[in-house]
Amino acid sequence: MSNDTQTALKTDPHFHETGRRFFRDFSPGDEFYENLIDAHSGLSDEQSEAFNARLILLLANHIGDLKVLREALQHARASA
Repeated sequence: MSNDTQTALKTDPHFHETGRRFFRDFSPGDEFYENLIDAHSGLSDEQSEAFNARLILLLANHIGDLKVLREALQHARASA
C-alpha cells in the first residue's frame, strides 16, 4: 500500500447509481458483476482477455489519479 497514512483507494463496496436506491448495500455490486459476466458472454478466451484489458484502460483513464491507480495496482498485486 501507499506510504501515506490516508489511502485514496476505496476498497469497501462503493457501487451506486445516481437516482436509484438499492435494498442492500451489496446489490449494485452484484448487478455490476452480472453485467460484467454478461459482457463476456460468447467471447473466446482471447477476446475475453482483450475485453478485460480495454475495460481496465478505460476505467483507469476515467479515474485519472495516478496515486489511486498505483495503490490499486499494489493492492491487486498483493492479493494475487
